[in-house]
Amino acid sequence: MNAYDLARGLHILAVIAWMAGLLFLPRLYAYDAEQAGKAEPLRTEMRTLLRAWQARLLKIILNPAAALALLFGAWLIHLDIQMRGAAFLAEPWMVVKLIGVVLLFGWHGFLSAERKRIVAGTSTRTSRFWRMTNEIPFLLAIIMVLSVTTEWRFG
Repeated sequence: MNAYDLARGLHILAVIAWMAGLLFLPRLYAYDAEQAGKAEPLRTEMRTLLRAWQARLLKIILNPAAALALLFGAWLIHLDIQMRGAAFLAEPWMVVKLIGVVLLFGWHGFLSAERKRIVAGTSTRTSRFWRMTNEIPFLLAIIMVLSVTTEWRFG
């Protein structure tokens, strides 16, 4: 095994964990929003449980997996630069991948900020909103994975 294969494997595993959290957290937010119409004490009990899950998901899976994905991704870039130089960073496929990374981190930040609004009782997002936006990370992942695996170029 060489360093590149190790870095690539660890990056893939970290991204899988991160994506799982990015796909699951909006679902928990949707369930939380649906509790508004429930009668007490069920509403409070369910929200307490859902919010505990949200906090754990962010703290135990999402945040560490995002940090590891970034770390292993940076390691991959470093190794790639050593092997083929830095020119690949300007290739369209890599630019698309890096834009996708920025967008995923932006979505992650949005989800983290929304958790604070949910806990504070100031969130205005509906269950429908969370169900409609739930697939954003997966759509970005499709574009990013296809860009990296095909290394497409213009012309």
